[in-house]
Amino acid sequence: MSLVTLETLFDPVVAEIMRMRLETAGIEAVLFDAGVASMFGAGVSGVRLMVLDEDEAAARSLLAATDEP
Repeated sequence: MSLVTLETLFDPVVAEIMRMRLETAGIEAVLFDAGVASMFGAGVSGVRLMVLDEDEAAARSLLAATDEP
């Protein structure tokens, strides 16, 4: 099991909304670099939305089927 990056987002609020959408659907998701983004601004590094590699296809499908936050 390894993690894959679904998206790198430059708005931490949008990143959290997307993470919650995945979690609500039963797909575990984590945000990487959120701490760096809060210290230096999300525009510098972005926030990586990550899931397990076996959940990648389902996560991409779910996010593609939903509107932007």
